[in-house]
Amino acid sequence: MPDRLTAVRSLIERHRTTTLPRFERLWQYFRNPMRVNEAGRGRWYRQAQEMGLPARVSGATLPGFGDRGRREVVIENDIAWRVQTMIDFMFGKPVRLRSTCPDESKREAIERALEQVWEASGGISLLQDMALLGHVYGHVDLLVRVEDGAGGVRVEVIEPKRGVPLVDAADYRRIEAYAITHEEAVVAPARVLDRLLTRRFSGGRDEMRRVSHVVTPESWQVYHDDALIEERPITQFGGSLPIVHIQNLALPFSYEGLGEVEALIPLQDELNTRLSDRACRVTMQSFKMYLAKGVDGFDQSPVGPGQVWSTDNPMAEITEFGGDAHSPSEEAHILEIREAMDKVSGVPPLASGVVRAKIGNLTSATALRITMMGLIAKTARKRVTYGRGIAEASRLILAALDHAGVLATSDHERGIRLEWPDPIPLDERDLIANVTAKERLGVDRTELLSELGHAASDPGIA
Repeated sequence: MPDRLTAVRSLIERHRTTTLPRFERLWQYFRNPMRVNEAGRGRWYRQAQEMGLPARVSGATLPGFGDRGRREVVIENDIAWRVQTMIDFMFGKPVRLRSTCPDESKREAIERALEQVWEASGGISLLQDMALLGHVYGHVDLLVRVEDGAGGVRVEVIEPKRGVPLVDAADYRRIEAYAITHEEAVVAPARVLDRLLTRRFSGGRDEMRRVSHVVTPESWQVYHDDALIEERPITQFGGSLPIVHIQNLALPFSYEGLGEVEALIPLQDELNTRLSDRACRVTMQSFKMYLAKGVDGFDQSPVGPGQVWSTDNPMAEITEFGGDAHSPSEEAHILEIREAMDKVSGVPPLASGVVRAKIGNLTSATALRITMMGLIAKTARKRVTYGRGIAEASRLILAALDHAGVLATSDHERGIRLEWPDPIPLDERDLIANVTAKERLGVDRTELLSELGHAASDPGIA
């Protein structure tokens, strides 16, 4: 145990200095938050994705952002809407948990118990939060927590910025221990209001301490910095760690999975750079200017409709220059960047409701499936990893309920099968035609009625 705790502390420090800054950048690119421009010149805000712009655009000659030499800055966050669209396809509608227990009466009890626990933990909102963190960071962890001895079980999502795993050196898929760490202010309860007022009006800062919850298959320990504050045994899960690890996309021989933000950052920077360059060019060229030679009083009257100048100078000349010139190579380059982001993410603009051209002469559902084949296939891959995580968390829930005496189950009765809603539901006529064809092929009638009932309860059915 001391060796394990030493390893966990070393991992927490490495996580704080190495992993956490990278995670912060991934979140900044997804969220793209605004901050107040302290310089007071130009726009009142700056955006997080400006960190990826070259110095010639952002005017950053020193660390941080400055206004000297700053050009027109255009930020179009193409990452956020793609990630949100992927989550809508994954968890836009509830997922049904089906027990594989051979006993029908117990199967119904298991499904009701799991539904109550997941709903009490957040339901579809919990799954969407889980998917969002997984898409941004590449992985996410679930904690199955027992609140009391009466069967109070709930599922929590652990942000990867707070979770630090101790992985088995011989098997990257096995977690020996897990730490949940964060910083909190050291404030006496009687002085909470005084400290809040001090921080609000005088900008004071509290003394901070690091709080770490170290979870092992045997115990739960709470540390304040390096001092052990609390320790309690864990017996509800039969020697299993109450942590479920989920990779967004499977990455062999790695604890972290493949996220969606990291691969899009270089293309996002290039897109923002080219949009800013185009804005600067349009600004500089959108105004027509005139050079007058030999015309008296030209500088005294504004240029406008109905204005007439006359001169006796035969060498007089008025030359027009400026205006927004067409730049086909620039437009083609921006279009190619957007297409590259479509290919890397697998999310075409059509998935978010942007129709640029005709879809085709096919039926609507079939045309959409063909157009969004990449997104549908990618969603199916993610359902394997997220579905396995949800099933494993459900198994831990059932183990805790069995330990508390609420619902008795054995290991082979805790299997879970997930029923995923179709992201592009079939038309009602197509659904009836499919069920009729299956009935002719001899498919069990109970299964057909279940399919029809599931489709009828689907709010997306046409």
